[in-house]
Amino acid sequence: MPLSTVGTGREDATATPWPVPQERRTLTVLFADIVGSTGLTERLDPEDVRAVQFAYFDTVAGVLRRWQGTVEKYVGDAVMALFGARTSDGLDGYRAVRAALEIQAALDRRTLPGGVTLRVRVGVATGEAVVDLAAARDGGHGMASGAVLTTAARIQEYAPAGGVVVCAATHRATAGLVDQHALAPASLTGKALPVDVWRVTRPTRHLPVRHDGPLIGRRREVATVLDQLTRAVREHRPRWVALTGPDGIGRSRLLAELRHRLPEVDGRAVRWAVAHCPPYPEQVFGPVAQLLRDLAGLPAGDPPVAVRPRLAALVDGLVPAGQVGPTVAALAALLDAPDRSAVAGAAAVRRILLALAARRPVVVGVDDLDRAAPQLGHFLHALFAAATDRGLPLAVLATHRPDRTDPLPAPAGRHRVALAPLGALHTGRLLRRLLVGSGRPAAAAARLLPLVAGRPGHAAAYVEAVPRPHPDGGPPAGPVVEPALPESLRRRAAARLDRCDGVHRAVLMAAATLDVPVTAPAVAVLLGWAPERVAGALRRLTDAGLLTPSARGGLVVADPVLRRCASDRLPRSVRADFTRRAASAGQAGTGTARAGTAGPVGTVAGRVAVTWRVGVSGRVTPAHRAAPGQQTGATRAAAPGRRAGSAGRAHRAGSAGQRPGAGRAAAAAGVAGHLPRSLATGVGTGHATAGGGPDRESRPRAAGAGTARRHGPRLWSGHAEGGRPAWTPAGAGRPTALPGRAARRLAVVVPLPTRPAGVRAVQGPPTGRRRRGKGLPPPAVPLPARAA
Repeated sequence: MPLSTVGTGREDATATPWPVPQERRTLTVLFADIVGSTGLTERLDPEDVRAVQFAYFDTVAGVLRRWQGTVEKYVGDAVMALFGARTSDGLDGYRAVRAALEIQAALDRRTLPGGVTLRVRVGVATGEAVVDLAAARDGGHGMASGAVLTTAARIQEYAPAGGVVVCAATHRATAGLVDQHALAPASLTGKALPVDVWRVTRPTRHLPVRHDGPLIGRRREVATVLDQLTRAVREHRPRWVALTGPDGIGRSRLLAELRHRLPEVDGRAVRWAVAHCPPYPEQVFGPVAQLLRDLAGLPAGDPPVAVRPRLAALVDGLVPAGQVGPTVAALAALLDAPDRSAVAGAAAVRRILLALAARRPVVVGVDDLDRAAPQLGHFLHALFAAATDRGLPLAVLATHRPDRTDPLPAPAGRHRVALAPLGALHTGRLLRRLLVGSGRPAAAAARLLPLVAGRPGHAAAYVEAVPRPHPDGGPPAGPVVEPALPESLRRRAAARLDRCDGVHRAVLMAAATLDVPVTAPAVAVLLGWAPERVAGALRRLTDAGLLTPSARGGLVVADPVLRRCASDRLPRSVRADFTRRAASAGQAGTGTARAGTAGPVGTVAGRVAVTWRVGVSGRVTPAHRAAPGQQTGATRAAAPGRRAGSAGRAHRAGSAGQRPGAGRAAAAAGVAGHLPRSLATGVGTGHATAGGGPDRESRPRAAGAGTARRHGPRLWSGHAEGGRPAWTPAGAGRPTALPGRAARRLAVVVPLPTRPAGVRAVQGPPTGRRRRGKGLPPPAVPLPARAA
């Protein structure tokens, strides 16, 4: 007989406005179930059952709130919670596992009514689900749907009483953060194959990760930091150097390289002490304990009987003889439990570092300082201030993200070194080194180069996703496709995306669906917002580095990983709605303020299409103009008898008044050219295609002996093929041309001027060149003059 359901799981949260009601998110599900609940309810009185029930749910809900989990539902005596449903920090799996371990410990410590002892099984699974954002904000039943919810409930049945088991995805997400060992594969109902599961026992002692990969393209940054550290030693003026950059940019690798490059200064050996900050530290002085272990040369896990002699040898000569015993005791207590009670041990480490700096140069390195507890910041600031007052050769070298805010005043000798993405040349070299070093084909570097965005961490993750060749030396099996987005990179990108508020996240996700440079009118059409509102959001996203100017004009998402993650979050229905809105705006023509900037300019069957540009103020002007009696470059190139080279000049002249590169993109800011790449559709002549470019076949082409071929009444269309536009006749493939009425609304068609019979061309100057516009009558329909 299961326990009855109580509570709604509602949790207080700040509402975030977001026009999409649902998202496809990668989240972690925790499922906890009581062992032997049926026998328990049979033994106890109903009032005692209810008291036990309330105590159990209260304990579990408190732990879930502490680790930022959301209760999805109570199923009898079971609890299902979601991590990463509202926002993600890239550590959803780790938080869920830590919550599961804490639930077990909390129930063991708590005395339940009637002296009842509860044992709980917990399963944790990670996967993709569709999340109702409003329900995720408020809590409650039915906020998520997906196979991952069932998987978490099924694998908890394989956990021992009082144990925690995780799936393969959670195992990979928490590798190196918790101690876990593999169990026998589990045969789950509805699964064709057994599922690998692991049992988690405890958080692991954070061990520094080896960063021995190739370092390429960081010569300037290394020289800058080495100069600052060397000046701190020579001038006896402490320096605080901060290596900043986004995740995956190579901060930890550069810290390891600097330690290797600076063993001494002017013949004086430099004493290094480096600590790495784990995520969500409960032991606030854990990094200080790591500094102590690095100074004393203590490996993790040494028994106390071996630790104390090493500590005594470290402090010998650095503290007065009468204080050796108390200092060693405080340091040993710090290593045993580096929590809030270890204040005396942290103070002893600070005194030892200052005493060492009085004898030899000291560099204190802290990796991922943005993860640390505030106590570590106070420790470093006090150490730096004391060294500055005494004029000691000491330096603090910290790495963190650029958005970290220090609650304490910045030190006077602080220097920031920002790590920028690598260039294409250095990224290619790094990819080839990683591929060859891991036994993978170096030819894959060309496919990976545009995906990694110059980040060494992204390069390493993508290289691991490349399949290895067969043992017989043949190529990998299967077709060559774009590698899937690695899980580690998806977690990082999800965290960056969720750091944006609702408005900016909406704009970024809509922009990620566009295959052409992003403009405010195009995104406004997709979201149904005013262009002014979108323009402000685009400016702020550009200032934050999430968008960057494109060489073709407009903006693009700076990180390809972020773009893929943002686009993948949109449900199919939303992407289809975006496509319908873009297509509707394109068929309505460019004569509306929402349609945006200039559309395509083309020449078809002896006609010139002049596209109108609509400004923010609503003023309509032609994309290019010509005075009466003169010809434009496009008109001259399309005229019979012109040489083939005029075709390129026609394209350039037809794009006059547009930004550089807009001719190739066919003024791709037109809404019709902004169709989402996932649902590309073909359009007709004079209309921007799904690939973002104009109808290329509408341009004159060279044919025969220096004449421009005319294509006649045939219409052409384009569709995306491998991420690039492909061009086929309208009747030859899937794409179809727009109806004639819709196509005519896109442009003003002006007949080419012709020379009447019997009218001789006016001779040009003595050089033999005919002056522009002379010898031809004015066009039948004069082009309108440019508005003032």
